[in-house]
Amino acid sequence: MAEFTVGDRDFLVDGRPVRLLSGALHYFRVREELWPHRLRMLRAMGLNCVETYVPWNLHEPAPGRYADVGALGRFLDVAAGAGLWAIVRPGPYICAEWDNGGLPHWLTVAVGARVRTGDPEFLGPVERWLRRLLPQVVSRQIGRGGPVIMVQVENEYGSYGSDLPYLSSLAALLRDCGIEVPLFTSDGPEDHMLTGGSVPGVLATVNFGSGARAAFRTLREHRADGPLMCMEFWCGWFDHWGAAHAVRDPADAAAALREILECGASVNIYMAHGGTSFAGRAGANRAGALHDGALEPDVTSYDYDAPVDEAGRPTEKFWLFREVLGRYQEGPLPEVPPAPPVLAGGPVRAELTGWAPLDEVIDALGGPETRTPVPPSFDELGVDRGLVRYRVSVPGPRRPYPLTLAGLRDLAVVHVDGVRAGVLREEDPVLAEPVAGPAEVEAWVESLGRVNYGPRTGEAKGVTGGFLHERQYLHGVRARGLRLDAFDDAAAVAALPLRAPSWPGARGLYLGSFDVVSPGDARLWLPGWTRGFVWVNGFCLGRYWAVGPQESLYVPGPVLRARSNEVWVLELEGAGEGHVRLT
Repeated sequence: MAEFTVGDRDFLVDGRPVRLLSGALHYFRVREELWPHRLRMLRAMGLNCVETYVPWNLHEPAPGRYADVGALGRFLDVAAGAGLWAIVRPGPYICAEWDNGGLPHWLTVAVGARVRTGDPEFLGPVERWLRRLLPQVVSRQIGRGGPVIMVQVENEYGSYGSDLPYLSSLAALLRDCGIEVPLFTSDGPEDHMLTGGSVPGVLATVNFGSGARAAFRTLREHRADGPLMCMEFWCGWFDHWGAAHAVRDPADAAAALREILECGASVNIYMAHGGTSFAGRAGANRAGALHDGALEPDVTSYDYDAPVDEAGRPTEKFWLFREVLGRYQEGPLPEVPPAPPVLAGGPVRAELTGWAPLDEVIDALGGPETRTPVPPSFDELGVDRGLVRYRVSVPGPRRPYPLTLAGLRDLAVVHVDGVRAGVLREEDPVLAEPVAGPAEVEAWVESLGRVNYGPRTGEAKGVTGGFLHERQYLHGVRARGLRLDAFDDAAAVAALPLRAPSWPGARGLYLGSFDVVSPGDARLWLPGWTRGFVWVNGFCLGRYWAVGPQESLYVPGPVLRARSNEVWVLELEGAGEGHVRLT
């Protein structure tokens, strides 16, 4: 057994100074079969530690209903087997460009602005969750023979709030749950962030992408003692749908890493390997300096321009980082493991031969239809990820007036009397053509990802204001939600009555199959398709969208089977061609 402690200037293992060379890898963004390979890649890059968040909403999708909480413990065991220490960041909030910042939607809608404070209605569920999660961390602490050396209190709290008693209560809760290793906080290197996010007696670390010397000077102004650490060295960045692809010059990133280490500091590379936000779990940001502007949904890929790419392959950045990190390791670095196998036999074309219209899909797989005076939110319908069909009648006879979806989040495809009338976004929620009455209006509203950072984290989804005809509210709204995880029920999907599609295709669920000679990692391309989700053998690869910048979806090799495979495509606007392609 060993002891990991925080000294006046160094991290210590059994009293011996050590430098933490860590890399972020989220177990929930990588197929479990691929954990060993990805962790060996980190070790070969020159790292001695791995860091991971824990997404609460993935593991407690409904109050008291838990899903594979033990995944974290299994990941930590694999990390130990790869010769890595581990840093755990259990939240409850994690950001991570993950839906709702990892917070359960059922909680944020209930507590509203009291989220991430010491309000008992927030702290009560937090305590229940952490007491369920943390035993697997406690038993794997370094003092008990495991890899865990540090645990974080909350996450970048100084960017959000200043409820210091809340942070102190979380630290006390972690200790009461049995966490014995050092605790830490991480914040931007700015005065208001460090004063709002630090806890007395808990190590403070900073997050940045460059300017290490200036960042650490700011940290020292607030904390005279304790080892220096950049807990998030942003070596790349993430992408938003409809924006340019973000990249960072490898040499520039390597120089910034070198500067951190020349300061005598420890580092956690964010991300060392980004992975993928499968199953529509990518979050969203808000534009503007105060993060309260237009919605900016995150793409499915979390490649992050990281040194180990989305498919686990070394990049130029990997080799430059390996050179820098190797100078701070004793002895030669491990050999770089071979990449996992890739799809053999050239491109594979999957014909989509069965189709069910979107109306029939939501009627079969969705929840019950409700009728309320005003439109219910996604959360009131129990929809975390997915879409909601709203229907409302315009009385008549009356002259044409503008129709507004007040408080719309995020995107709506609107039909009037069965004819498509437009696609609305929250920044432009008014139909181009006025609507006369009587008429029947149908609005299909899709969540593009819940906000994961800033003051609007936890906001509701759907039509949150109402249907306005001129200034008059239209009451008597019928609504039915379709959760994305409804497609986890393969038998229910198989029971859908299908018909042969015609092309170009309409909205709905398309089913097809393809054969594979030798399974391996692949990319799935959807030429001519607009926006929706894809499943391969029942596994949801995530959202696709023709606006880019992401042009294809990563298919992990373990998802594929030798010989026959199934593919489902839920197209939410319109399909141009009757096939998808794997390369």
